[in-house]
Amino acid sequence: MSEEPEYESTFGASLLEHDDAAPQNPSDNPTMGEQIGARFSRRGLLKGALAVSAISATVGTAALATASLAKAEGVAASAFAFTEVEAGVDADHHVAEGYDADVLLRWGDPLFPDAPEFDPERQTPEAQARQFGYNNDYVGYTPLPGAADPSSHGLLFVNHEYTNPHLMFPGVVTMKDGKPVLANATKERAAIEMMAHGATVAEIRKTGGKWALVRDSKYNRRITVATQMQLSGPVAGSERVRTIADPGGTKVFGTINNCAGGLTPWGTFVTGEENFHGYFSGTLPEGHREAANYKRLALPSPPYAWGRFEDRFDIGKEPNEANRFGWIVEVDPLDPNSVPKKRTALGRFKHEGAESIVSRDGRVVFYLGDDERFDYVYKFVTAGRFDPQNRAANMDLMDSGTLHVAKFSGDGALEWLPLSFGEGPLTPANGFESQADVLIETRRAGDLLGATKMDRPEDIQPNGVTGRVYVMLTNNKSRKDEQVDAANPRAKNAFGHIIEIVEDGGDFAAPKGRWEVLLKCGDPSVAAVGASFSTETSKNGWFGMPDNCAVDSAGRLWVSTDGNGPEETGRTDGLWAVDTQGEARRTSKLFYRVPHGAELCGPCFSPDDQTAFVAVQHPGDDGPDWPAFGRRSYYEDLSTRWPDFKPDMPVRPSVVAITKKGGGKIGV
Repeated sequence: MSEEPEYESTFGASLLEHDDAAPQNPSDNPTMGEQIGARFSRRGLLKGALAVSAISATVGTAALATASLAKAEGVAASAFAFTEVEAGVDADHHVAEGYDADVLLRWGDPLFPDAPEFDPERQTPEAQARQFGYNNDYVGYTPLPGAADPSSHGLLFVNHEYTNPHLMFPGVVTMKDGKPVLANATKERAAIEMMAHGATVAEIRKTGGKWALVRDSKYNRRITVATQMQLSGPVAGSERVRTIADPGGTKVFGTINNCAGGLTPWGTFVTGEENFHGYFSGTLPEGHREAANYKRLALPSPPYAWGRFEDRFDIGKEPNEANRFGWIVEVDPLDPNSVPKKRTALGRFKHEGAESIVSRDGRVVFYLGDDERFDYVYKFVTAGRFDPQNRAANMDLMDSGTLHVAKFSGDGALEWLPLSFGEGPLTPANGFESQADVLIETRRAGDLLGATKMDRPEDIQPNGVTGRVYVMLTNNKSRKDEQVDAANPRAKNAFGHIIEIVEDGGDFAAPKGRWEVLLKCGDPSVAAVGASFSTETSKNGWFGMPDNCAVDSAGRLWVSTDGNGPEETGRTDGLWAVDTQGEARRTSKLFYRVPHGAELCGPCFSPDDQTAFVAVQHPGDDGPDWPAFGRRSYYEDLSTRWPDFKPDMPVRPSVVAITKKGGGKIGV
């Protein structure tokens, strides 16, 4: 076993989230910025009247038509009615006036009657496997069957994306040359971190207006790196996923780096395996067939390098294990003994999430983002149709269907290109021998089809009320000057943007559609930023780095962010309400903000819209003297002790339940 470096530059995978790493897409496919530039040329912008050309270049002619129609029909100025939170940076969280933001679940909270209480000084793998995991990300809610009030009694599904050992453990940070460094990992520490990954299923109930965990629920469950799972769909059994421990290529243990997810129409949850490349170490044997495949994914790429402790994470010892990660995983929350399934028909890449909607003919459509700079947007359409009367009949819908990758054209057209073996370039001539090969190398298949390189696609949310689809594009500081046009995404795009899609005929399964830019993010008071928020957006209402989003039952868009901070935007991350229709289109208001160093994940609404569940991830991961990307906070020198604010407790990522004082719908 090689000696572990004294300093782990990632500090528990923080850099997997925030470092502007070298893009992994070597193709010559056009970027989104080039397509927007082709659509809205500088010449057209400068020659047209400002009131028409400049606005339509920013938000599109469809938006202008929507606004004009709304004005004629007397649509209200905004769909949201609340007093904004003041943007800023401090150690606590803040919610709009008239609302409560209650911590519901914290890292380390016991989930079972026999689970030990959290003791940060005496953590063990066995205890963590029975407690709420670390760095909660996606949050989903589904009513408990038979609940008297479906919006007050249900099951919460929460992802645990990654761990920050410098915030989790005492004594792991030492000083060297006057600067803090992370000490060598131990097998015990790695085992605790493995148990802190994965997901949680928790029964919760609202009583007297407040939510609480039902600790003795039969539904409560922890999913970890040790949980047995099944590979299903076209890749199951492929020789490229067979290992020494699993010669059949169908049984895999664990899920890692689970970012966002989704709730299926039949009541299961799906979770996306995102930056899985950071868990593998070692070197492939010379000339191994997976070399190009792994290079396209920047694999292996520490921080975790669990191959030091488990051979399956060393690609030199188990070359195919990495092909068993990078999938969408489906979990049935109603059966705590069920085996989660990795649905390989939805492709393998750095999955953000997988929000879904039923199309006109009953097929189910999943929207998927590959969270990497210059990578792609995808859509999966099931072959079978959803049966609302027979849950069991829907349980394997995700194993058969067609995966598509998006091509955005400069004239506003959108084409969904099928990733089907034997069609176009996806043939043996290009190294594909089966549909399994296409799916294992989804990125390369997209390269060959000429998909549009995007600025880090994250959550993609279909809106069943308006028929629109919203694509969160977080940022891309690697965009070059020559790719910029006067009308859209900027060179070194630090603040990201949001794309709005309308599928042909309003059918989510359609092979074509149209696209518009809903928002270019950043400070609208700085002309050079080129942000496109409405003039009604206050100094608190603008944001950068859109990440996750949700649509409530009224069809209103809520956006959470990742990457705002004192240096970047002068504000922490939070939850913003964004108008998408009427005269107020592109107006944004700050509803909730997190402690400094945290990002906001989730969000999710109860069916009656009277609760907003959000996830506060890695609070306190900041500070001016920290050697990795300018941050210093660590266990013995924390910049905040949210949410407990006790001297013997570290910062704890937590799920927060937001409700209106006295009851009522959120944001109304």
